[in-house]
Amino acid sequence: MARSPAARKPSAAQTVAVTLALALASAGLLFLLFHLSPSSPTPHPHPHRRLRLRGARASPSPRGQIPFDPVIAGLERRRDDREWERLAAAGLHAPGFEAAPVPEDYIDGGGGFGADPDEDYINDAARFNLTRRVEALFPKIDVDPADGAVTPAELTAWNLASARREVMHRTARELDLHDRDHDGRIAFSEYERPSWAWRFDDHNSSNDGVGWWKEEHFNASDMDGDGFLNLIEFNDFLHPADTTNPKLINWLCKEEVRERDKDNDGKLNFQEFYNGLFYSIRHFDEEASTDDSNASDAPARKSFTHLDLDNDGLLSADELKPIIGNLHPPEHFYAKQQADYVITQADTNKDGQLSLQEMIENPYVFYSALFTEDDYGFHDELR
Repeated sequence: MARSPAARKPSAAQTVAVTLALALASAGLLFLLFHLSPSSPTPHPHPHRRLRLRGARASPSPRGQIPFDPVIAGLERRRDDREWERLAAAGLHAPGFEAAPVPEDYIDGGGGFGADPDEDYINDAARFNLTRRVEALFPKIDVDPADGAVTPAELTAWNLASARREVMHRTARELDLHDRDHDGRIAFSEYERPSWAWRFDDHNSSNDGVGWWKEEHFNASDMDGDGFLNLIEFNDFLHPADTTNPKLINWLCKEEVRERDKDNDGKLNFQEFYNGLFYSIRHFDEEASTDDSNASDAPARKSFTHLDLDNDGLLSADELKPIIGNLHPPEHFYAKQQADYVITQADTNKDGQLSLQEMIENPYVFYSALFTEDDYGFHDELR
């Protein structure tokens, strides 16, 4: 039976409707492909946020966030070195006293950075794309084991390696400043501070009045006893909290006694311990951190008794060795703090570790999280 003309050919209205529907569907598909493709990230995924590099640091001790990305670390290191060279050219680096008083207009001013090409670079997604950076770094962090998840221990190890590179770089830079004969090591006479510098020494007020930076400290850092400090020994000298040198650990303990030994008997009685050391260690000692709402000294007495191995009612320098890491936290302590904080911020499924997707979805936690003194305490091994 022959079909009618209407069945064989659609009307003009139907043709227009079908064509319009196909066009809209195609446009929608192209939109989704363009915006969801991981290979074509948007130029500004977070247009209201901008990555910032940290300012130049005058102190040899690191502060705040440990750089997550080696590229960022390199840019900050270059910025730090430029400022260091500028201050040195202006005569504002005093031998033996790196953190000498510096006029405010010399810090990020007077030839400072202004429109910073480095910050323009890290905020240009075409040249520095956060998604691709996280994808590249993830397998370098996820190594123990490489199982597709970054654990707190793996992130701590990554942070620690980064922090140690930064510390060693600044140590090498200061060694070069003091190494007057350019033999790659320094004698105490090369490091000894000028007399005016002692006026600014608030690190220590020991009984002999000489101050923290003294020849005894230098000699304790000289592990091989040759009268000079090489790069490793000089790094221990500047950052004794991270040393494994038994002589320097013993010196740190002696300094703790010397600072608080009011009766000059060479040891600490309970009151000397309670009024000084106990406050410093209570946040690291789980037992001593119990509720003390009645201002009882019981937790302090318990800690004192535990340390007083010879039961003479006094603490010697040797008896302080078990807590010296609490009094002078090493880099590992801060690396772990940062790792724990970052994981709590980016671990969306709360499994205690980070997947690649979680890190990609939270890049600014790694690249611009700031750690304040209230959050993490004051990082200064020498107080």
